[in-house]
Amino acid sequence: MKRRGFTLLEVLISLAIISSLLVTLIYTVNYHLSLVERQETVAVATLLAKNRMADLENKQESGKGVFEDPYGSYTYETFVKDSPYAGISEIMVVVKAGGEEVRLNEFVFR
Repeated sequence: MKRRGFTLLEVLISLAIISSLLVTLIYTVNYHLSLVERQETVAVATLLAKNRMADLENKQESGKGVFEDPYGSYTYETFVKDSPYAGISEIMVVVKAGGEEVRLNEFVFR
């Protein structure tokens, strides 16, 4: 009488292969989620810096602060300096969040 089915060795080998594939899949998903999170942080920081830069074009002043909720984890620092050219100021905005930093510079007429 011939028995049909899998041997214990075949089952163990298939489990080892499936386990290694699952570990690789989990690592890849976690890696890509961290990339997405970082890119989201940089994108939001860039938009906040552009918004702050637009505010500074009208009222040029240096300072530090924290954005309002829901962006309370984002901080900013602004610098207004005279440029070597008469009548032109340099505005710099630095936005920081979660170890990421975005810097924007712009030259404007006074």
